[in-house]
Amino acid sequence: MCNLDKKTTITIRDVAKRAGVSPSTVSRVISKNPRISKATRDKVINCMEEMGYYPNAIARSLANKKTGNIGVIMPTTSEDVLLNPFFPEALRGIVNGASKTGYDILLSTNSEKGEELKVIQNFIRASKVDGIILMSSKVDDECIEYLCSADFPFSLIGSPYKYAENINHVDNDNYMAAYELTRYLSMTGRRNFAMIAGDGNLMVTQKRVEGFINALAESNLKFNRDYLFMGSFDEKTGYKYGEMIVNLNPRPDALIVTDDLVAYGAVRLLEGLGINIPEDISVASFNNSSLSRHSNIPITSVDINSAELGKEALNLLVDAIENGTRGRKVIIPYTIFRRKSTEI
Repeated sequence: MCNLDKKTTITIRDVAKRAGVSPSTVSRVISKNPRISKATRDKVINCMEEMGYYPNAIARSLANKKTGNIGVIMPTTSEDVLLNPFFPEALRGIVNGASKTGYDILLSTNSEKGEELKVIQNFIRASKVDGIILMSSKVDDECIEYLCSADFPFSLIGSPYKYAENINHVDNDNYMAAYELTRYLSMTGRRNFAMIAGDGNLMVTQKRVEGFINALAESNLKFNRDYLFMGSFDEKTGYKYGEMIVNLNPRPDALIVTDDLVAYGAVRLLEGLGINIPEDISVASFNNSSLSRHSNIPITSVDINSAELGKEALNLLVDAIENGTRGRKVIIPYTIFRRKSTEI
């Protein structure tokens, strides 16, 4: 459990009392016994939802609800998330890990922004999966709150905002990656830095921004909040903020972007305006995707080992499902690949 400071723990007996049925009837509803009428089943399920009760791992086992499936929850945005190279790579690691452990993958298909929780609730209530992998971590994440309260096995790619000691998660040291990247650019003589970051509500964004700011301070360089831009992890964000950065006075001579897809858009915008990279402005990014390697001007990028993140998230989840393990943390190393976009 994630220690959510609940005043009381809801039990099957509590649900039964509220629904006006026996505890054994509630158990039969949980196990989907065909002898329970639809009216009774609906009444019990409604009471469970109203009271915030969901079968814990022991109840699921007793109810023989093993599915052999693992649910993977993709972030829902207005853009096609699979266009960002991080997610296919992480999924590749998850699939490879699942093939070795005998589980099948059920990928969330909801496309409405902010609807991840509904997908998770559907997976659990319909007994579709034995556990869930969350592909990102937000501040005050309602999905994490829900999974903790339900004591449902899950793992997280990223660092939790809270309950870290009770949540299986895998991550890079994003603070140090951004810190090291910024320090490297400062040692090449760059003095005026801008940053295009991702969603400010994501833990990965917060850690990278923190590393960036502290590296500037330790390099005796000024951090100007007007030179920090937050946006989505898509190419349009790169174009949008690239144009704004060009018009800053003074114009930055270094740009750090927290995602290759965004950096690709920014570099194309800068090239189109006749700005020389890296002579006029150095550009560095994260993920070391094919976009960074095969851009017209190859982009210096941090390889976060996306496939390894996915594989370890799968392994952590299997450990949670099969052994009840909670609170394991795995840190995947990163590597900075220096390319033409920063090397004069």
